[in-house]
Amino acid sequence: MEALVTQLKSLALTEAVPFLLKAIGALVLWFVGRTVISGFRRVLNATLQRRQFDATLIRYIESLFTGSLTLLLLLGILGMMGFETTSFAALLAAAGIAIGTAWSGLLSNFAAGIFLLVLRPFRVGDEISAAGVSGIVQEIGLFATTVDTPDNLRVSVGNNKVFGDNIVNFTHHPHRRLTIKLPLLYGGDIQGLMGALAERVAVVPGVLAKPAAAVGVAEFTVLGPVLAIGVSCKPAEAGAVMGATTVAVTEFLIAAGYIVPPQTAAQVLAKAR
Repeated sequence: MEALVTQLKSLALTEAVPFLLKAIGALVLWFVGRTVISGFRRVLNATLQRRQFDATLIRYIESLFTGSLTLLLLLGILGMMGFETTSFAALLAAAGIAIGTAWSGLLSNFAAGIFLLVLRPFRVGDEISAAGVSGIVQEIGLFATTVDTPDNLRVSVGNNKVFGDNIVNFTHHPHRRLTIKLPLLYGGDIQGLMGALAERVAVVPGVLAKPAAAVGVAEFTVLGPVLAIGVSCKPAEAGAVMGATTVAVTEFLIAAGYIVPPQTAAQVLAKAR
């Protein structure tokens, strides 16, 4: 019995006590490491906010930073405990490849979201057209961009689809140019009509004085010239200004006895059918 007790004491001194010391050291290292990581995270957050980074981009960077340092901390603790970290790292790499293959679509959307936030082709509140969807951007999320369409529908589009398509930002510039095309017949006073139209559309509510409204010849057809009536307005008022300008041009043409060219009238009737 005494021999058994002696063997247990010897085993405790040679195996249990060193393991216990390593476990205590691992716990201390974990808490110290997490404290340091939290401190670095707060500094990173303050720095990014001071540089006025987008809130979603800040969350992206914080998550990547914290996850990477925590993984390195775990590998360090396992190495201190005596585990073979090379095989563990290889296992993590293999798992990462498997997850990446299975979630390739999600990861591509995630990466595209980062590019959207860094390159900023548009921001929340901008009116855009991308991936076959037009409307006002409500959110640039981790995997999808949310857009409210003009007919009050909410559409979520994958970030990869948005980033891989042509993006039209209607509200990037301080003003937007609208153009209405008007076909005419040969033989009329085109110069007088152009001047009168320019004066009429210039006083439409919402039309900006600078850049000034302008009327010019866009092209010539067999029946006559086609005028281009251009006005500028604030991007948010584009729909209302387009409607008001169209009404103003229509009223002016009726008062002036405007006649629709025969070919144009036939095309309109054909489309109506």
